[in-house]
Amino acid sequence: MKRRIWTAVGLALIVYATAGAGQAQQLKNENLLVGVPQGFKLGFKDSKNGMNMQEFVPAAETVQNWTEMVTVQVFLSRKDLEPSQFLALMQKQWAEACKGSTLTPVASGKVNGYESATVLLRCPLLASTGKPETTMLKAIKGNDSFYVVQRAVRSVPTPERLETMKKYIESVSVCDSRLPSRPCPTVK
Repeated sequence: MKRRIWTAVGLALIVYATAGAGQAQQLKNENLLVGVPQGFKLGFKDSKNGMNMQEFVPAAETVQNWTEMVTVQVFLSRKDLEPSQFLALMQKQWAEACKGSTLTPVASGKVNGYESATVLLRCPLLASTGKPETTMLKAIKGNDSFYVVQRAVRSVPTPERLETMKKYIESVSVCDSRLPSRPCPTVK
């Protein structure tokens, strides 16, 4: 079964849910909904300066030596950040770190009523690793916090792998139990 991670922002709580396991629970307040890819593990977790970050890598890899990584960032109480502007800054930093990098806008608009933007960044050869790197990022402006999820690969991805990355990023959303128009799913 595919595991799902639900990051409940108010408590910085992580709940792993699998079908049929335990009692159903209702998420409270505003939550980032992001799945942990099958076969991935939590490799790094940190909270400082109002930002919670988690990095997930394949079970046999580390955050120092990975082929694929999912990074989840929650900027608590940052209602001032805008998805497109944030991703433009990320693209600028990416370009400075990687000569010949490219950016492709993937989507912008609303996700479950929240402003969001998604980009694809490609680096032909990252100097710090000596490898190509491709990442897809999605930024969502919540009412309580700002959320960024990225799925990266240290390779030139095949069209199939790019499609997997895209589907994963498209599945990322935010919900709020306090708003009937943005309901949260029940977690098993």
